[in-house]
Amino acid sequence: MENEISKLKYYADLSPAEEQAVDRRYSEALESLSDKIIVLDDDPTGVQTVHDIYVYTDWSKESIRDGLLSPQRMFFILTNSRSLTEDETIRLHTVISRNIAEVALELGIGYILVSRSDSTLRGHYPAETETIRDVTEECLHMKFDGEIFYPFFLEGGRYTLGSIHYVYENGSLTPAHLTEFSRDRTFGFKTAYLPGYIEEKTKGRYRAGDVTCISLDDLRAGNVEKVTQQLMEIHDFGKVVVNSAGYSDVKVFCTALIHALNNGRHFLFRTAASFARVIGGVEGRPLLSRSEIVEEGSRHGGLIVIGSHVKKTTEQLDELKTLCGICFIELNQHLVFNPEALEQEVLRVVVEASVRIAAGETVAVFTRRDRIDFNSGDREDELRMSARISDAVTSVVTKLIIRPSFLIAKGGITSSDIGTKGLGVKKALVAGQVKPGVPVWITGPESRFPGLPYVIFPGNVGSRDTLKEIVAELM
Repeated sequence: MENEISKLKYYADLSPAEEQAVDRRYSEALESLSDKIIVLDDDPTGVQTVHDIYVYTDWSKESIRDGLLSPQRMFFILTNSRSLTEDETIRLHTVISRNIAEVALELGIGYILVSRSDSTLRGHYPAETETIRDVTEECLHMKFDGEIFYPFFLEGGRYTLGSIHYVYENGSLTPAHLTEFSRDRTFGFKTAYLPGYIEEKTKGRYRAGDVTCISLDDLRAGNVEKVTQQLMEIHDFGKVVVNSAGYSDVKVFCTALIHALNNGRHFLFRTAASFARVIGGVEGRPLLSRSEIVEEGSRHGGLIVIGSHVKKTTEQLDELKTLCGICFIELNQHLVFNPEALEQEVLRVVVEASVRIAAGETVAVFTRRDRIDFNSGDREDELRMSARISDAVTSVVTKLIIRPSFLIAKGGITSSDIGTKGLGVKKALVAGQVKPGVPVWITGPESRFPGLPYVIFPGNVGSRDTLKEIVAELM
């Protein structure tokens, strides 16, 4: 992949004058965009590029109304749909899309819907965006011209070059279909060439040769007019793949996009987190410090819950074990086939964790690292079994009898279930990031531990040392 690394370095930076020109045109375009941005997030990690933005964990009309009337340009709705079966996510997105449309019509507010999903291409695609399309078109009596597919995510090292999506790790770029993520038992895929990925996932209904690709060269040249024209020519829910290697590329694209939107075009979006930051007009900010996260004078220890089983998470857990002053407690999720035994296992973990945290010790609860082979041959049955395990992990927080000074959850599904079920969060403020791509929620007054700093650590983000560095900072 030496050629791709050279290409990435070539596209690394614009000159200051070029950056200023990009920022000026982007800011002018953004001022002309009056629609509210609503991000439907399939796990809690989509807020990993924003700050001072609210995330809602339900999709009631009351929550949607609150979000639409808030002063912020954008808000997130956490669907946690990556943990659902396809039928469940279709039903869920039907309800959410209809609620949004009905409230927006009542208030007379225009909106743009972004389906935020995994930057390594795992998720219910195209079921989610097709459901959003069908319901929204029916409710608003309009038609979407196209769908923007945009998995670039700078903070996580995800780049799209030549319409091939890469994962950057250990100094090299690897096409996403050659990583462990492509072998996901539920959301696996065979190609990182995004037009081909779209053809694969839509079962040939949208052909790779018909996908419009926005080139990196045009974005780096600031060719807003050409990109705008490309978008104006999209019709019949045609697919658009956007190449990007940096935030300036996203700004140029969003400038062209806003021009197209202002000229009457309608698009849906399937993206990673970087696009949400730019279309939402969120400026960068420094990483959060300990004093901004942990309440001064707190005598209790923190809690770390590790559920993700990707290789990166296991490596980070191994590195965390080299940090002194942490109590490590393993939860045996293999007892999932014996519900009574699993319940007793959870109670054992809860009691030990509560005692240790009360004594001022930070506790790391982690599931066994060897995966369970369900041998069912049914992807959706495996999702249901995984949900039972997630429920067990979540109940450690639900049953905890002492408030920790901070809580870190490792893994997208794990962090979603802990936030919504374990902590009972309905609305949280995204404070910012403690590391690139690692967001921090401040839980709302309705939650089990109001005002708790909740660190949401995606399973596929960071280096081997990142979890250890975060815990060391917060202890």
